[in-house]
Amino acid sequence: MKFHCDTVLPTATWPAEAATDSVLIDFDRRHRRRILLTTESGAEVLLDLPQAVRLRHGDGLKLTNGKIIRVVARPEPLAEIHAHDDATLVRIAWHLGNRHLPVQLIRDKIRIRTDHVIEEMVEGLGGHVDRIEAPFDPEAGAYAGGHHHHHDDDHEH
Repeated sequence: MKFHCDTVLPTATWPAEAATDSVLIDFDRRHRRRILLTTESGAEVLLDLPQAVRLRHGDGLKLTNGKIIRVVARPEPLAEIHAHDDATLVRIAWHLGNRHLPVQLIRDKIRIRTDHVIEEMVEGLGGHVDRIEAPFDPEAGAYAGGHHHHHDDDHEH
């Protein structure tokens, strides 16, 4: 059976126990306007929104029949970065941000998608990299409100 969703409920704005099913989605497929999803129980859900949104782990997809499907971030290969002191970790974070990479901040660690070039840079800056498999739910960033940062301007990075 196919269901229709035209409303996303942000994490913590709805009771998690109200979910009747869940959908497991990796990072690349969580920024959409329209996509056909298959829930854990095998039901099809057509996500059909007026504009593209980034689905976050824990968001709810409110179906037109009133039911709610919970969004679950699918585990994927990641690089987890840590450092021997805060100053080193902050410097690494600055370099990652300067490259406009999606990052997930977890206590005293930074998670990024695996990239051997970036991982070598991190190690060169004094960081340590562990390869893990985990859900990736990066920070929304300064431009998440619908504004897109284009690189056709005159400033240098």
